[in-house]
Amino acid sequence: MTRRRFIADTFSPATGHPATASLTGDQAIHLARVLRAEPGQIYDVVANGFLHRAEIVSVSETEVLFTLHEELESDAALPLHLLLAIFKFDHLEWAIEKATELGVARITPILARRTEKHLALAATKRVDRWRRIALEASKQSRRTDIPEIADPVTLKIALEKESSPTRILLSETEQTTSLTAALSAAKSAQQPDTALAIGPEGGWTPEEMALFTQHQWQPVTLGPRILRAETAAIAAIAIAGTHLS
Repeated sequence: MTRRRFIADTFSPATGHPATASLTGDQAIHLARVLRAEPGQIYDVVANGFLHRAEIVSVSETEVLFTLHEELESDAALPLHLLLAIFKFDHLEWAIEKATELGVARITPILARRTEKHLALAATKRVDRWRRIALEASKQSRRTDIPEIADPVTLKIALEKESSPTRILLSETEQTTSLTAALSAAKSAQQPDTALAIGPEGGWTPEEMALFTQHQWQPVTLGPRILRAETAAIAAIAIAGTHLS
């Protein structure tokens, strides 16, 4: 039977005694009230970036304390940074959840020129919610880490900061180079760290496309169909996963 998995809120390294980790907040309440956890029970706990078999030491609704035992095998996140233009929040949040389940390492919400103004203004207030969504999706999909959800930034700032050697732009105007071909070339060059940009509804503006060109991004196509932004993101991540994992 698969043990339940939790991601620790705090971690204390071993210093003459076993390392410990604890769950607080909603996770502690869930263990105490819903699961009726008791000392001595065993769970899988991710702490300090590693997966452990862990034994409950004490339980309360404010903190569940674990002793960490042996380290368990776990899968690493995909070396994939998703630059995701901000679009309708319900669709965006679905994309964040599924991108997390598929294993992306980082997600940066982009304030694109065609991002609706009211969404751009409200985006910074939604970041904590997006991080909670990523946390829950990480636990559900049994990840051993949580993807970094950055604060929303403009495209110009994001491109200036990007350091991934492989930079791929999904483009509605590209008809020749496929995503698979670009990923295969990067794999042959042994450059797995990849950034992938997904535009807003209506696509990137000509000025934004010029910025991508300036920063040496490779435009690619997913095929002849026009996909919703969230559909394109999930399809692209799934394809990337076959080359990067």
